[in-house]
Amino acid sequence: MPGPSFCPTCGGHDLGHQLPPGDTHERLMCRGCGYIHYINPKIIAGCIIEQDGKYLLCQRAIPPRPGTWTLPAGFMEGGETTEEAALREVWEETGVRAEIVSPYSIFSVPKISEVYIIFRAIALEITGQFGPETLAYTFFAPEDIPWDSIYYPAIRQILERYIEERQAGVYGIYMGNDDSGKIHFIR
Repeated sequence: MPGPSFCPTCGGHDLGHQLPPGDTHERLMCRGCGYIHYINPKIIAGCIIEQDGKYLLCQRAIPPRPGTWTLPAGFMEGGETTEEAALREVWEETGVRAEIVSPYSIFSVPKISEVYIIFRAIALEITGQFGPETLAYTFFAPEDIPWDSIYYPAIRQILERYIEERQAGVYGIYMGNDDSGKIHFIR
């Protein structure tokens, strides 16, 4: 991943990858002042919201893949908890005020340095208004979900597993990743 072209501490341009003393990973460092530029994963938080046996999905208005459907989720902002980020994203993308019931899935995508945290939640208020990142939102019955238009395979698998568990009345908490190119979850 690219880093800065100059040191944010001293303004120097002598940056290079090296192993800092006592560290286990090479980092982009300033050879002038010793500043270390850490590149950490981005957190995406969102919710599965069910109402009357239907599941809330939003249709993307922005790249990547505008027009596809996904769970309401997005990047966590500084100063937020994962729960606050998930509820803010639900609000921004669907105009739904929600309440979290429990965590449901943690999914790592190392190739793009992202971690998805998905919660189970309930809708408290549906306003009918949503932000510019969304073309539409809908509560879908399982048989009406546009499965072939779900944006990301992991989101599809999370939702499929959730619906199966909902029908059985038993929920797990899952971790998964796609570091091998295969998506898999463990309970």
